Amino acid sequence: MQEFTYTIKDKDGVHARPAGAIIKAATPFKSNIYLEANGRKIALKGGIFALMGLGIKQGTEVFITIEGSDEIEAFNTIKQAFEDNL
Repeated sequence: MQEFTYTIKDKDGVHARPAGAIIKAATPFKSNIYLEANGRKIALKGGIFALMGLGIKQGTEVFITIEGSDEIEAFNTIKQAFEDNL
């Protein structure tokens, strides 16, 4: 299992453009990828509306868990997607 914590830096929080980029980065992987924020947990492959529905604002800490056969590659890709977009 791979895990990381990320603090949202985007002044607008998680909005459509970065949410779409995060979902797009997660979709190709076989591993289960979960995001926890604001007391709720979603599967990142669940879609953009699930992610945007969490109402994540700037300064919010999110916790990502990745588990599966390609978890190391998924970890590197998802972490980079957060750094590039949020």
